[in-house]
Amino acid sequence: MSERSEAAQAILSIPLMREIFAEFEEAAVNACLYAKYDDHEARQAHAAEARAVRNVLSRLEAVANEGQPKPARKAPA
Repeated sequence: MSERSEAAQAILSIPLMREIFAEFEEAAVNACLYAKYDDHEARQAHAAEARAVRNVLSRLEAVANEGQPKPARKAPA
């Protein structure tokens, strides 16, 4: 396992970090939902922020799983 993978796992193992990511995403989604009706630019910016938070978390999870065996796939029945 690489140092990057171990560092990503360490970050993800901290409950506070997951909570912070969830709060950032929730705040961005709420800001997107409650933006003024005609403020399309703000809505786009908040949606992009929510996607960015999800992407960071997804990237951390991918790095944390580097080098780990993938689960075996089941054959269709």
